[in-house]
Amino acid sequence: MQAKTSVEVKGEISPSTCVYTSCYCEENVWKLCEQIKEEKEQSLNEYYAVFISNDKRQVPLWMQKSAKEPLAPVVWDYHVLLLRKVEEKSLIYDLDSILPFPCPFTQYAEQAIQSDRRLKKQFHRKFRVIPAEVFLRTFASDRSHMKKPNGEWIKTPPPYAPIRTAESTMNLQDFIDMTDEGEGQVMDYKTFIKSFSSAD
Repeated sequence: MQAKTSVEVKGEISPSTCVYTSCYCEENVWKLCEQIKEEKEQSLNEYYAVFISNDKRQVPLWMQKSAKEPLAPVVWDYHVLLLRKVEEKSLIYDLDSILPFPCPFTQYAEQAIQSDRRLKKQFHRKFRVIPAEVFLRTFASDRSHMKKPNGEWIKTPPPYAPIRTAESTMNLQDFIDMTDEGEGQVMDYKTFIKSFSSAD
């Protein structure tokens, strides 16, 4: 496990101030966006919610806290990160990672995402990149995806009320879906890395 360090960026977020619930990464990122908007220490325009998934709903990520072994990948059906692009730096915020918080984009790409070239095609990842302001305004989840058929929770939900909009109480699948429809821009691995690594 690598020691946690922080990248020195003015007004940076501390993990200790973040709202976090295990296995609810989409809500953790939504709450991070909400926190940034309320504190107004940084410009929300610098931030993006990034959904990672694919048609098979099998996306491996490394350096995850829930890994059974330190260097083993965790295969998620989807995962959500917060990305910040400011000045000449791109940073990743992942509360489920053992990497620094925030983590330089290149380091996170190399150690946590890793190259698609080493993966079977069924595990190739796609990335839906959504401006934070749009994500705050449009995302909704009634958490039904975290319930068993008998109504029991698969994982304990966050203590606050479900996130909803005036138009929807549940549209999580629209964000996980990696077709070109929906909010933001869907990128393949090469496009995602190229779009943000050069800004480090």
